[in-house]
Amino acid sequence: MKLITMALVCLLMAGMCLQDVDSMSLHVSSSNCCFTFVKRKIPLKKIRCYQYSSSSCSHSKGLIFKMKGGRQSCALKTDTWVEASLNDIKPCE
Repeated sequence: MKLITMALVCLLMAGMCLQDVDSMSLHVSSSNCCFTFVKRKIPLKKIRCYQYSSSSCSHSKGLIFKMKGGRQSCALKTDTWVEASLNDIKPCE
């Protein structure tokens, strides 16, 4: 019984690690929809470009920032820091 419990705990932990979510970078699904949003300002030097989330998404006010390291993060385009940053960041092609 202990072996099965330990195996389930290991699988659960592995699944959590595969999400690769940290406080500065929240996962964006391949459908270009945002489900979670960063709360803090992302430094401009880390952002490569941005794109708007799909209008078919439940949270259509999302903006997807593509980072220089390859990650993507979502932010609300109505946040003050996001509106101010858009002048300094190019749209993704």
